Amino acid sequence: MFYIIDRFEKNMVVLEGDKGIMFSVERKTLPSAIKQGDVLRKCGGRYQIDELMTEQRRKSIQNIMKDLKYL
Repeated sequence: MFYIIDRFEKNMVVLEGDKGIMFSVERKTLPSAIKQGDVLRKCGGRYQIDELMTEQRRKSIQNIMKDLKYL
């Protein structure tokens, strides 16, 4: 299961699960280097940034935006 950082709200972070369910967690329970759009996985009770999946997702979004620009 993976989670995408949707947004930050004060000391909370809103995550979207891979099934589209949104929920909030305290920011202090996540890695300090997180950014909006990062993909997280929960391993051993802790969230970790999935660098590969985050990069793939960012590239995919960039390609979609590029295609939309030329419509």
